[in-house]
Amino acid sequence: MTGLKRVIIGLVTLIVLIVVIGFLLPRQVHVERSVVINAPQAQLFEALNGFKRFNEFSPWAALDPTTQYTYEGPENGVGAKMSWVSSDPDLGSGTNEIVESKAPDLIRTKLDFGGLLAEASFTFAPADGATRVTWGFDGDLGNNPIMRFVGLMFDKWIGGDYEKGLARMKQVMEQGNAG
Repeated sequence: MTGLKRVIIGLVTLIVLIVVIGFLLPRQVHVERSVVINAPQAQLFEALNGFKRFNEFSPWAALDPTTQYTYEGPENGVGAKMSWVSSDPDLGSGTNEIVESKAPDLIRTKLDFGGLLAEASFTFAPADGATRVTWGFDGDLGNNPIMRFVGLMFDKWIGGDYEKGLARMKQVMEQGNAG
């Protein structure tokens, strides 16, 4: 019985240690990536100040071509909203709504992944005759120690997707497809 008791005490100690470490990890997660695009700042701002063109750049659009998209509110600016429903568990369903739009420098959106809330942003800045576009993501992982461990992977997961999306945006916008 002494051996079993030690194993149980060891497991309980390990679980408590994991939970304590989880609470010591950052509650906030921030990810951002940038690219310089040879296109006017105002043109890039307009292309992203609504959701009708989002899937031209989205790294997630090709993952499930059967994803259903709906659009609400104004076509551009604050209140423009895109919702999606996918059977792919990596995409799931959710909404993305523009909550701040300051031409030609900033677009901020509110993301809702079925109850998991976050914020994304695009900032635009001059860069030697071109425009630096920065795509950012900010989320609050709350008091869930497991989510805080998951938060350690956000930069790799989301950052890689943002890099793909920005590369696609650069390609599309520099080819003159800024219609």
